[in-house]
Amino acid sequence: MAYSQAECVIKNIIREIAQECADRGHSISETLVAFMVKAVVLDPRYEFNVDRTLTKTDVSKLIMICVDRLLESQRPSLDTIKMQVYFDMNYTSRAALQSVFPQSELGIFLALTKKDKERQLNELSMIVTGIRLFNKNCKKGGEGVDDLPAILNEAVPATKQNVEAELQATQQLIYHYTAIIERLEKSREQCYEEGGLHDKLKEALYNVRQHEVFLRIVVTEIITCAKQVEMLQHQLNIRMLDLNAVVKSKAAVPTAQVYPHFIAVSNLWTSFQDEMVLLSVFSNLVNNLDPYLETHSQLFPDGVIGPLLEGVIVKTDEQRLSEVSEERINPSDFKNREWIFPEDILAYRQPTMQYRGFCAYAFGARYGLLLRGNPNIGILKYHEKFYIFSSKEAASCFSQKPDCYIAMAAEHAQHSAELIQLLELHQQFSTITPYAQSARCMKPIVKHDSCTQTDTHILEPNIVKSYEWNEWELRRKAIKMANLRQKVTHYMQTNLSHMRRDNTSQVYLPKNKSIQTKRDNSSNVPKPQVYYAGLRGGKVADRTHMIKYNLTRSVDET
Repeated sequence: MAYSQAECVIKNIIREIAQECADRGHSISETLVAFMVKAVVLDPRYEFNVDRTLTKTDVSKLIMICVDRLLESQRPSLDTIKMQVYFDMNYTSRAALQSVFPQSELGIFLALTKKDKERQLNELSMIVTGIRLFNKNCKKGGEGVDDLPAILNEAVPATKQNVEAELQATQQLIYHYTAIIERLEKSREQCYEEGGLHDKLKEALYNVRQHEVFLRIVVTEIITCAKQVEMLQHQLNIRMLDLNAVVKSKAAVPTAQVYPHFIAVSNLWTSFQDEMVLLSVFSNLVNNLDPYLETHSQLFPDGVIGPLLEGVIVKTDEQRLSEVSEERINPSDFKNREWIFPEDILAYRQPTMQYRGFCAYAFGARYGLLLRGNPNIGILKYHEKFYIFSSKEAASCFSQKPDCYIAMAAEHAQHSAELIQLLELHQQFSTITPYAQSARCMKPIVKHDSCTQTDTHILEPNIVKSYEWNEWELRRKAIKMANLRQKVTHYMQTNLSHMRRDNTSQVYLPKNKSIQTKRDNSSNVPKPQVYYAGLRGGKVADRTHMIKYNLTRSVDET
């Protein structure tokens, strides 16, 4: 099934489940329905095969199971899932506080162009706000402006005290349920009774543990809010001192000097307003979590819890951790296992503990029991994940067969879908995504006109030139091959030879040379001969007379 088709089928199933619940008088959000569909498919008890396309019978069965589970009453498990959905959809980090728009309108807001008129009006508003705050500080005006720093200094501690009081009440329930579950574990009949007290206590324990996690998050945010208010108040006092130094008793001050201070004061005041809004959001968030705890008073009133606690020692998380504070694993006792300790954590950049810091052995081996782990005992690093334990014995047992206990933990999470969110097991169950992410993924379908061009020949042509359709030609080739098999041939390598050998040789190419020659020619000429007579003189000196005789032969003579 294509991805788009499968997505369409899932959306139709979600709508049908939500409509069926609405027809029965219960309004259920699509986010909760989507998570329940994935949880039911993941649960092996319902025998859905995720690798097979769902038939009509499977779809009808899935819708019926999801509707029944969503409309169950007095189930702490369902209340825990609803609490998780509500918290993730309403809790926002401090980074998103600067925007006054809800998440659904952020896209529209970001698509708008920023006009110069809006910028000027915003700047003017900040300047006016800064002037009024300065006048109020000088006690010369500013009527109607609330003293936000003073209000926050009272509201933050009060809100923190209220949340911590509710956190203590939740923790008291946690300690009671844990003690009763440990008592029931000693009786195997009560422990494994299907749908019995033990299972309901486990669901209740997961419910209050999730509530504890959310309250701790809110307390941390309130502490950060208190620090932020203190810092803003310090910066506001400094700005007011600077303004007093600039203005003093002058009748007129240049705007270039004083306007930046007014804008800065306005920004600080806006930050105070943001902290007020944030504090109100956290207070309402905590109050709106209370309805998801009402099942406890119905299932486990004082008349039920009281007798179960008789003779049972109720221990807090701190007491359990202090009892094993002196225990410590000896890494040399465990071969092929890597152990680290709190003093070594800085080298690992604050690793995230698996199962949100609960004992990995107790959760896997003790049927989903949640006990706080003590890192001082030793932190086991296994497959790039970190596990802590509630006792030295638990650490020793887990390190011997870690894969077995991890598989047990996964099986418990499949049967109790709320554990996936509580223990942060989304990576292990890739089909289940956090609620906030799944809500952001549900985007509206946008349609627009578009055109595409399809190529005539998409695939590259593959022509087999050796293919022959004529059977007579095939017969002729077969006869030729049979005839060749009876011939004696001599091997000769040609250009068309099959798998012929490639030979290469290196030669010196003839050089292009040119020379200039001269033709020698000669002729035989007579040798010149000249004779001079009378050079020595005669007998009489005065009669001396020289005579020249040319004896050279003529050229024409042969």
